[in-house]
Amino acid sequence: MKEAKIINDPVFGFIKIPRGLLYSIVEHPLFQRLNRINQLGLASVVYPGARHTRFQHSLGAFHLMGEAVISLQQKGIFIFDAEAEAVQAAILMHDIGHGPFSHVLEDTLIHGISHEDISLMMMEEINQHFNGQLNLAISIFKGNYPKNFLHQLISSQLDMDRLDYLRRDSFYTGVTEGNIGSARIIKMLNVVDDSLVVDQKGIYSLENYLTTRRLMYWQVYLHRTCVAYEKVLVNMLTRAKNLIREGQEVFASPALHYFLENDVDKEWFIKHPEALKNYEELDDSDIWSAMKAWRHHEDKILATLAIDMLDRHIFKVEVSEEPFEESHVETIAKEISARMEISIEDAKNYMMSINTISKDMYNVEDDSIAILYKNGDIRDISEASELLNVQLLSKKIRKYYLSYQRFE
Repeated sequence: MKEAKIINDPVFGFIKIPRGLLYSIVEHPLFQRLNRINQLGLASVVYPGARHTRFQHSLGAFHLMGEAVISLQQKGIFIFDAEAEAVQAAILMHDIGHGPFSHVLEDTLIHGISHEDISLMMMEEINQHFNGQLNLAISIFKGNYPKNFLHQLISSQLDMDRLDYLRRDSFYTGVTEGNIGSARIIKMLNVVDDSLVVDQKGIYSLENYLTTRRLMYWQVYLHRTCVAYEKVLVNMLTRAKNLIREGQEVFASPALHYFLENDVDKEWFIKHPEALKNYEELDDSDIWSAMKAWRHHEDKILATLAIDMLDRHIFKVEVSEEPFEESHVETIAKEISARMEISIEDAKNYMMSINTISKDMYNVEDDSIAILYKNGDIRDISEASELLNVQLLSKKIRKYYLSYQRFE
């Protein structure tokens, strides 16, 4: 029997990938593409260390899945070897459909189709290459397999995806408060009536996990500077798209040009097989290389936004608990219009952005975490926790972001 491939991961140490199906997935070009897509999009504008990739995250989630399977088997939960391999294959590929800059471009280059939908299309494609060896993995990924708890390990409040990205993002950003006890949570997992539960002894780790996730969202994922930088990117691509549709020459790689000139949604993907092929060619480098050409474009708006991106000239951002006054927005738009000698409409459409961001960290209906007591009782963590302020965690926080071109 051939030895496993060993990868030295800075977060979890040595990760073993068994030769065979799992290693074949890692070697596949569609999985290797994830090396060219940053996990945290543009977060490195605030946290310079946050340059880790979707590839690293997928391997980390795969490692945790292996730990979870072993832990559940040790508790007497019956998982066949084929099921263990399939659920590990599914978590390896769970993010394979991500596009450049993570979630940022899901409503810019494409719309009406999620990266999960595209992940499934890519899984089906790889499955054809592997002569159906991924049938079970795909069934588990879609939630069609009779053992529901296996799907929950991939997608739920306590899936291996979340347990890895919180640990990994904390490590690479240096936000040490984000570190969670993933090993202990995994050891505390159990299964009752085909659903994942957590042993009572793990309740403190869960309390830390839920509060940590809240912190990471506002301190990292929704950081005001990251949000503002993302808006520059979105507005730049929107401008490029509109220029191409007006018949102007705009440099782009063939794959990027395909999505700039076409209105690609779910129906388009279904009707045009070449859409997936072009999507599979896309990664972060397509966008960066385009920007380097666009900074010299004759269109003042596109050039300015490209320079903003490349030279870290981020939109100024105001954050409010209340919607912004229309007069305030109008004043800023007029100033941008005058300074850049562009129309007020263009100033509003491209050189500024107004967004509402809402986030709750715990939804009792959707995100229930079941706690298993020694006597066999099961209670939701909202009832079981003495320290956790579930009312606070469940409260939907709404913030209004106004970002716009700066001139100083």
